[in-house]
Amino acid sequence: MSTDRELVDAVLANRAGAFERLVREYQGLVWHIVQRMVRQPEDARELCQETFLRVHRTLHQYRYDAALKSWIGRVAYSIALRHLEKRRIEIAETSAEDDDIGPLDRIDDGFDLEAASADAELARHLRSAIETLPPLQRTIVTLYHLDELPLADISVITGLAIGTIKSHLFRTRLQLRQVLESRLGAIA
Repeated sequence: MSTDRELVDAVLANRAGAFERLVREYQGLVWHIVQRMVRQPEDARELCQETFLRVHRTLHQYRYDAALKSWIGRVAYSIALRHLEKRRIEIAETSAEDDDIGPLDRIDDGFDLEAASADAELARHLRSAIETLPPLQRTIVTLYHLDELPLADISVITGLAIGTIKSHLFRTRLQLRQVLESRLGAIA
């Protein structure tokens, strides 16, 4: 089962083991998205199960206009987002400064998150700083930098425009840089 279409067709045809293969293939992605949003392991496990139940019930609606990975990620993100909204947890930080950031500024702030995570002490502080981010920023920065998903896939998963994602990445990297500089001094 190498392609999305083959896997979806097998699941929809109720072939033995097909849905289990789908779960095995995408459970890591679903866990990462839900856990990064929710942070509570018990809730995350329940929401992951809910995600795969929804995928199973709605797979016939998948139209192949995005990768299956992105579609399933979108389902997981939506379920986690609704969970946070029900609990009235702030999903993202907003700032009046956001209006002052021009389109070119939203692309890159010069902070190399991957290089920062290479140093063990810096990586520990970076992980700690990421954990303090609101769910949306934490999810976007980790999907982009740690899972190395392209912006287009993150857009499908979150339902946000690519420009909005770039803006979140810019602001989040800037915030992380400030946190790390306050803890460790200047960062190259």
